Amino acid sequence: MSESGIAHSWVDDTARVDEVIDAAIDAGRYAIDTEFHRERTYYPALALVQIAVGDDIWLIDPLAVDIGALGRLFATDTCAVFHAAQQDLDVLTHAVGSVPQRFVDTQIAAGFLGYGTPSLVALLTGELGITPGKGDRLTDWLRRPLTAAQRTYAAADVAYLIDVWDRLAARLDAAGRLAWSDDACAELAARQTGPTDPDNAWLRVKDVRTLKPRGRAVAREVAAWRERRAMRLDIPVRQVMPDLAVLGVSQRVPSDVGSLGQARGVDGRWTKGAIADEILDAVARGADADPPELPTGGDDLDRRLRPAVALISAWVAQVAKDEQIDTAMLATRADLVSFLSDDPDSRLRSGWRAELLGDGIAALVSGRAALTFEPGDRSHRGGLRLVGIDPVG
Repeated sequence: MSESGIAHSWVDDTARVDEVIDAAIDAGRYAIDTEFHRERTYYPALALVQIAVGDDIWLIDPLAVDIGALGRLFATDTCAVFHAAQQDLDVLTHAVGSVPQRFVDTQIAAGFLGYGTPSLVALLTGELGITPGKGDRLTDWLRRPLTAAQRTYAAADVAYLIDVWDRLAARLDAAGRLAWSDDACAELAARQTGPTDPDNAWLRVKDVRTLKPRGRAVAREVAAWRERRAMRLDIPVRQVMPDLAVLGVSQRVPSDVGSLGQARGVDGRWTKGAIADEILDAVARGADADPPELPTGGDDLDRRLRPAVALISAWVAQVAKDEQIDTAMLATRADLVSFLSDDPDSRLRSGWRAELLGDGIAALVSGRAALTFEPGDRSHRGGLRLVGIDPVG
């Protein structure tokens, strides 16, 4: 079955937004999606909000209405149904000033049922037998008016989302995993949304770990200046100054315009007038500051335990396969490093992850268990298996 010509309403006045909100609150849940661009701006530019309640679908034009009105809906316990919510939450944080207080995510839910980070198309096909029409993925959603095909494509993103969720939720409940999905959505809700803290922007500079301590201090100040300027002008960070230039300036630590111009990656745009003064001021602040510490990570793990990460990763992949859970959802490399570093807040130390992995990893590292490979056959699925080792007295 394929979809075509999905009925929907175009909303371009704030009074009708209130009607949509009231309908969603009365229903107790709604499907939601967004279309946005961020190629030419620092902040994501919201271009469309799609909301579905029952058989009604509304395409809300944020270029014509006060989209902040959705804050009234988000403040209630009305359940929002997203697919792959992370970017939508970031966009809504900036555009509306808040995100739904309560939400579920079909991509997360599907990850506990054998899907590996599925697209919405994969879920519609797999769960409902619907093959969505192909849309133009390079659509300029900020252009008005949108074509009928563009509107239909946008409406399809929410038209079946609640039906998909109901099917997934029933399967999760039967498998005893509905609470796992809720926990994963709570983890997503707790992640930072919105712009980067300028004081931490240096951590996103490529190859910043190669800098010496003084260079890191300069990189912190220059990257913070770059971030704030990008915010102020609402342009991408790379248009203010690319990472290569940040590294070049940080390595050279220039004290005047002449030496600034000799830093790798720096061109004439940054050696004239007020912008040159701003960069040199940032360099001077960094040169006089205490160097920041590099955050702990995989390279900081005790050398004796580093081989364990590769071994445990292989076992985690096997557990994910056996349990039909998306491996990335079960445990990332960062989760393994956190656990092995005795981080009390490691995700593997509590909840369903601890049940599936925590005890086994602890046993492996302590030598109380080992991994063995069992070849499979027609009646027995093989793979890596955890086996206990009797202590040697």
